[in-house]
Amino acid sequence: MSAVGSVIRTEIAALAAYHVQDATGYIKLDAMENPFALPETLRDGLAKQLAKAAINRYPDPAGAALTTALRDAMGVPKELDILLGNGSDEIIQMLAMACAKPGAKVLSVEPAFVMFNMIATFCGLQYIGVPLKADDFSLDAEAMLAAVAEHQPALTFIAYPNNPTGNLFDRDDIRKIIRASPGLVVIDEAYFAFSSQSFLDEISQFPNAVLMRTVSKLGLAGVRLGVLIGQRAWLAEVDKVRLPYNINSFTQAAATFLLENVSEFIAQTKVLVAERTAMAANLARLFARFPGALCFPSEANFVLIRVPNAAAVFAALKVRKILVKNTSQSHTLMQDTLRITIGSPAENAAFLTALTSILESQYA
Repeated sequence: MSAVGSVIRTEIAALAAYHVQDATGYIKLDAMENPFALPETLRDGLAKQLAKAAINRYPDPAGAALTTALRDAMGVPKELDILLGNGSDEIIQMLAMACAKPGAKVLSVEPAFVMFNMIATFCGLQYIGVPLKADDFSLDAEAMLAAVAEHQPALTFIAYPNNPTGNLFDRDDIRKIIRASPGLVVIDEAYFAFSSQSFLDEISQFPNAVLMRTVSKLGLAGVRLGVLIGQRAWLAEVDKVRLPYNINSFTQAAATFLLENVSEFIAQTKVLVAERTAMAANLARLFARFPGALCFPSEANFVLIRVPNAAAVFAALKVRKILVKNTSQSHTLMQDTLRITIGSPAENAAFLTALTSILESQYA
């Protein structure tokens, strides 16, 4: 056995690294990013804020100004605290590290955000995935409650809306899961800016629930900023495993300034929601011509579609320089599915034109 093989944990050796497709030269509809560049009206102001950053000093360890900007921009109730992470991924990791007692388990639905499973594995926690209902990807509350009773999870992650399916789960079912859980339940609202519903005003009613958000989908993916919102007792414990100065000075300066001008990004999200509605309608009309093709309802900034031979459709789109996410192999329930980020009007039109041509050729 090599030195590497004798040292690396078996479950880590069995993993594949998270892969990001090179998108150079492509219409990029694979990563749930905001397609719009930073508004011209904000560029000079941002440059001035970054120029003033004291990069010779360590950043504010608490991110006080940024926390205030986040509280105002997201309307976080005063009774709840905020903890910052280098993207949601770091927050998931901090939660897992803080709860990683011997034998502890993490519970979520399947399919779900892949990092719930990966980070649980990184931190030595057993991951339990409960399949969604096959017909519409709705939450199987009975199965989830049975899993809670059997496994007594230390952590439960529920994305609202869910990634990669895009749908909102039944709120009463989520409440039942929170009340039945012996551990902490994390409601992941990464797509809050595009959703008609949120648990923000309700999370304080539960002693064992916190809310996780990110500014990435809002249009600030490049600053890498995640947010954990919850009661002080929970956040104080999670804060103990946060690395010092985890939010760098440029991120703090940029995000603070941009969130103080959040109305610009809210306007962009309204355009994307309108584009999502139009995309779903256009896909419904298109798919009416092709048996077996389907578009699922979404409250996120993407739509999930099912098309016959999705791998071939994905490859044909890639030849046309359009990059979407092939989710067909991610879970047994995801067979023949593709996830399409909502792009700019021109990008969405190009995707629809290409998809129409591909399906017409495929069904000929």
